[in-house]
Formats: sequence, C-alpha cells, structure tokens
Amino acid sequence: MVDNVYKTLEITGSSKNSIEEAVQTAIARTHESVHNLRWFEVSDIRGHVDGGAVDYWQVSIKLGLTIDPPQ
Repeated sequence: MVDNVYKTLEITGSSKNSIEEAVQTAIARTHESVHNLRWFEVSDIRGHVDGGAVDYWQVSIKLGLTIDPPQ
C-alpha cells in the first residue's frame, strides 16, 4: 500500500451563468498548471450584484491533490 501525501489549495472561480459553472471553471483552469487533482469541497458561495440583479457568481473551493512520491 502506498502512503500518499496530500496538499490542499483554495481557489475561487466565477461565472455569469451558475454556481456549477464557476466550480467547473476553477477546476479546469487549475488543471492546466497543477496535476494530480483528486477532490474538491465548496467553502464559500457569493456573488456580485449590479442593478438589483445577480451579475455573476463567485465560488471558493478547496482542491485536494496528491504530492508526487520521491523518485
């Protein structure tokens, strides 16, 4: 059995359309430069209001990733 080591990152994604799209955007963008992403947890949901309506959503998530084992 492998002894894994994990790291967590907290990031925030945004979307004009939905909370789910904000999460997807955050994960997809992070995946471009960070590997071994394994899980996420929503830590905060908020939005920007303009003219009495929701203009866009912001969702902060904690991303868990595994650290590469020693070579």
